Amino acid sequence: MAGEAEGLRRTELLAAHHNRASFECGIEPLDRYLKVQAGQDARKNIAAPFVLALPGGEVIGYYTLSSTSVTPGELPAEVIRRLPRYPQIPATLLGRLAVDRRYQGRGHGRFLLADALYRAVRSEIASFAVIVDAKGEEARRFYQRESFIPFPDRPMRLFRPMADLAALFA
Repeated sequence: MAGEAEGLRRTELLAAHHNRASFECGIEPLDRYLKVQAGQDARKNIAAPFVLALPGGEVIGYYTLSSTSVTPGELPAEVIRRLPRYPQIPATLLGRLAVDRRYQGRGHGRFLLADALYRAVRSEIASFAVIVDAKGEEARRFYQRESFIPFPDRPMRLFRPMADLAALFA
């Protein structure tokens, strides 16, 4: 099973054939979301869940993307200076990202993050940055290693400017 996952590096939108029943990442709200809520959010266009799955459909990791906005006052002062004076700035929310325990530590989380960031950059919808809400200290450190910047008053909320990401994927 692990060997199959190691060579698999393709994500796709969550669909009915994906087996979510055995997914367990170790963070109960993330497990519950995939099993119970992700399909509903996709059908209602609330979030777009993408999965990394084995050929038989077993989900080994997932993330969600949706639109959001931030008020300029939430951002660091050096970032605000470069933005227009709008009451809300559009952004992309990387709402959830998780890897099944059986597949953790093999680079799947970084792959899923890169895939999410690439999709965000390719989007034709305006977005100033990708924003994440880290679900714990380990997740916060993961995003900071990937050059995400914490919001000044909310250290578990981080962002990475879209211009930075566009340069990364150029």
